Amino acid sequence: MNPLSQSEILRRHFIKKSSKAVAGTALLSTLAVERFAHGAISPSDTIRIALIGCGGRGSGAASQALSTSGPVKLIAMADAHKDQLDRSLKEIGAKHKEKVDVPEEHRFIGFDAYKQAIQLADLVVLATPPGFRPIHFEEAVRQGKNIFMEKPVATDATGIRRVLAAAEEAKKKNLKVAVGLQRHHQLGYLETMKRLHGGEIGDITSMRAYWNGTTPWLKTRASLEEKAGRKLTEMEYQMRNWYYFVWLCGDHIVEQHIHNLDVINWVKQGHPVRAHGMGGCEVRKGPDYGEIFDHHAVEFEYADGSRLASQCRHINGCWNSVSEHVVGTKGSCDVGRYTITGANAWRFKERERDAYQQEHDDLFDAIRNDKPYNEAEYGAHSSMTAILGRMATYSGKVIEWDDAINSKISVMPTMFDWDAPTPNKPGPDGMYPRAIPGKTQVV
Repeated sequence: MNPLSQSEILRRHFIKKSSKAVAGTALLSTLAVERFAHGAISPSDTIRIALIGCGGRGSGAASQALSTSGPVKLIAMADAHKDQLDRSLKEIGAKHKEKVDVPEEHRFIGFDAYKQAIQLADLVVLATPPGFRPIHFEEAVRQGKNIFMEKPVATDATGIRRVLAAAEEAKKKNLKVAVGLQRHHQLGYLETMKRLHGGEIGDITSMRAYWNGTTPWLKTRASLEEKAGRKLTEMEYQMRNWYYFVWLCGDHIVEQHIHNLDVINWVKQGHPVRAHGMGGCEVRKGPDYGEIFDHHAVEFEYADGSRLASQCRHINGCWNSVSEHVVGTKGSCDVGRYTITGANAWRFKERERDAYQQEHDDLFDAIRNDKPYNEAEYGAHSSMTAILGRMATYSGKVIEWDDAINSKISVMPTMFDWDAPTPNKPGPDGMYPRAIPGKTQVV
């Protein structure tokens, strides 16, 4: 008898677990999805939360959701990997024992697990690798759920268009949607923006933004296979080491530098109209570093002709900065340090709350008091700004916004299964092909 494939093992595991949930969810599945739309929930109602994506950020976001005021309970979880879900449940349960009730039949494993978990909740936390975000967001909106989704909201233009379309549906259904760009809930940023938009440094003529830092986590194929006690399929490996693959993370200009680009879009109250730049992989080389670049430098142009000089870099031992700066006709501003110099010199000195917690507090307040709340559009535009930057560095060309957002080139797989082909595969030497400026087509 041939041994079962990993995908077949997981399918059987999922079917076995799902059968236990049938009795509890059969009634749900026979009723119209809209029956469970919760556009307005009273302050005394318990908000039932489902966590989709149980990694570190997902666990953190769920913990923050459980730390909001009013009755809340984590009642369902979903992840592609059982060990990750189990670890997350243990971690969250230790912090919020009385607010966690996720029985075995509400723990869903596999690529389609999100559908079952979403069905059980009033609010869903979407925190898988970003490539899955449009798929999960669409389903949550279809089922009429309130949503917190981590940034970025997609890894290509096709995904952005899907998110924007679903965002419009969410508005029609009066669903509350938050995006994990927490600076929008950070008091110092909010006060600084008031002054910038109020003209305290005059007309803004140029901007700079940086996320220059060190290389983040890495999961090598050897260590993952040693832990599993077997050889991994290519899909399994890329899912475990997701930061280094474009379809999953978008490259670090999208996954990380989006925060700084989002701030500049906020300053300009709009997105850029074109970009050009350069980038590559100078230091971070080897099979386990996948296909992404280790540095990007992009010049973005906005509709008024002003320019943003943007840098992001993952190279150890270099100058580091995570910051945003703007220059105007009457002064300048270090945005992240909340400091204005010039005729209207100012510095923010108040004490701040944790912005990661504040974004959840604001979302849950909007849900309980039925306030308009939808961050998906600016979340999508800021994600697309970062994707535009990647398109510019990968191609070496000037890329127009309209061409970029309408691009039909998708970075995503055509199907999701542990044995399914991935968009990029290693060569005979184990190395993954990378974009080649001047040759790579992006639109």
